[in-house]
Amino acid sequence: MTVSWITLLWAMVSAACLTLAAVHLPLWLRDRSAWPSFFFSLLCVANACLALSEMQMLHARTPDAYAAAMRLAHVPILAMVVAVVGFISSYFNVGRRWLGYAAIALRTASLLPNFLTGQSLNLSTISSIDRLEFLGERASIAVGTPSPWIALDELSLALLVIFLVDASIGAWRRGARREALTVGGGLLLFSLAGTIQALLVFTGVLRMPITISLFSLAIVIAMAYELSGKLLAANRLAQDLHESRKRMALATEAAEVGTWMFEFGARSLWTNPRARTVFGFSPTEAPDVEALLSRVDTMDLTAVREVFSASQSTSSDCQTEFRIHPGGDTTRVRWVSARGRVELDERGRPQRMRGACNDVTERKEIEKQMVQLRLDVAHAARVSAMGHLATGLAHEINQPLGAIMRNAETALLLLKSPQTDMQEIREVLTDILDDDERAGAVIDRMRAMLRRSEIEFRPLGIDALLSEVAALVRSDAAVRRVRLMTKVADGLPPVWGDPVHLQQVLLNLISNGMDAVEEANPKDRCITISATRGSADIVEFAVSDTGPGIAQDHLEQIFDSFYTTKASGLGMGLAISRSLVEAHGGRLWAENRQGGGSSLRFTLPIAAVERQEA
Repeated sequence: MTVSWITLLWAMVSAACLTLAAVHLPLWLRDRSAWPSFFFSLLCVANACLALSEMQMLHARTPDAYAAAMRLAHVPILAMVVAVVGFISSYFNVGRRWLGYAAIALRTASLLPNFLTGQSLNLSTISSIDRLEFLGERASIAVGTPSPWIALDELSLALLVIFLVDASIGAWRRGARREALTVGGGLLLFSLAGTIQALLVFTGVLRMPITISLFSLAIVIAMAYELSGKLLAANRLAQDLHESRKRMALATEAAEVGTWMFEFGARSLWTNPRARTVFGFSPTEAPDVEALLSRVDTMDLTAVREVFSASQSTSSDCQTEFRIHPGGDTTRVRWVSARGRVELDERGRPQRMRGACNDVTERKEIEKQMVQLRLDVAHAARVSAMGHLATGLAHEINQPLGAIMRNAETALLLLKSPQTDMQEIREVLTDILDDDERAGAVIDRMRAMLRRSEIEFRPLGIDALLSEVAALVRSDAAVRRVRLMTKVADGLPPVWGDPVHLQQVLLNLISNGMDAVEEANPKDRCITISATRGSADIVEFAVSDTGPGIAQDHLEQIFDSFYTTKASGLGMGLAISRSLVEAHGGRLWAENRQGGGSSLRFTLPIAAVERQEA
């Protein structure tokens, strides 16, 4: 049995191309964005059909059979041009696509004369069929007159060549040099070779069969090589992604972090097992957003919805903390910290939101305990401060008490007199009431400073705040021969804070200032308490002294816990003061003054009403 090498070779070309198409077409069917795979599959199918048409021409025994096979060959050639232009456009994503579209349009237009005039686009007439030796057997070639419509074919090829050159140069400049050489160079080389060989055969320069499909097979191989590299890279990426997911799952499980993803279009919510545990969902439940929000505490639900809605208009991170009732059990309360980011589509619309959450109940409890501990330490510091001021305060209380006693004795004497002067008795009683109120005010201030209380914010007038503090330290300052001065700028708005804790801050700073000026000459001992507008939203306070100042490298260290320069100091006053100021939303710092002395400054936010009016 004699083997037909022509049939075997062309059938192998067709089979190879169809096999490659069967491999890559499903990739596009699964991922409609994988257009290079689609156009490559189209090229493979078209070349397989071209190979069958060429095989019919090689075996044709009559001019009509040869002409019919030649006319049909132009249909897969058109499909091949479409596939080449589409592949280059989607794979390189560079170049002037109108050149490729023009080549497709001319090739499409050439089908009209191909089927309506003469024998084909290439030959207007076929006079005879010659048989010659090819691959060990007799093969057919046509003898005829070249068609003038072949110019459309040549012009389409010229546009396709220019398109390929332009796209390859663009890919080279962009850095894809290997792809430009392998794909662009291969397409250009074998397209020209196949077309030139066909033209030389039809014009009679070469006496050999048409073998365009063999040249096209080289193009298919070059493109398959490039795509196979992409498939291998994708496979490695998939393996790396799988391994990364395993590591991520292990990390999230170790860190007890819940992860979730919400699809806005489908309104679907995906959660990992840890997130289900945090919100109290069973492994078989399919949670959605509304089911999740139903477990958020009613006091935090509005804030959570606002954060969720606001995040849809931006791709930046959003974060919130809220209370939940796991499993819908209102008797159980847990704190959850959640962070997420919205991904926008090409039109800027929210597409999906990814995030993570974890149970922070233990941290919240610790923070609560720390706040209470800070309040206890602050209370102890106030008690210590009042002990330090006890001598002066006792003197300030003794003054009105002594006056009350003297006025009471005077009133008794007046009442024993036979001629009682009621007007004078009224004046004495008025003095007694005034002195009693003065002593009561001192005691009330002491009680306010000594009582244990949490921070209660409210608008505070600056003049009243500074007057209260000045009244508490006036006696101690007089004993220590220190002048107190207050400077308040005109028109300052109320600040937002707790009066007791802010008085404690000012007392600590003033006490430190009086300690700093203790070694100075009595006439130079001065403490200045000032308040000015810092910016649109804050008021800046300063407690300045005329002491020796603070060493430059200790300006920040003085706020450390247990740091002190006093022999009997605990080193907690400034640390407590800074924590109290920061709890009010301000900051506390130290600086040296020009000409000597130091200044402790802190800021406080103005009351919300004032900010809105401004």
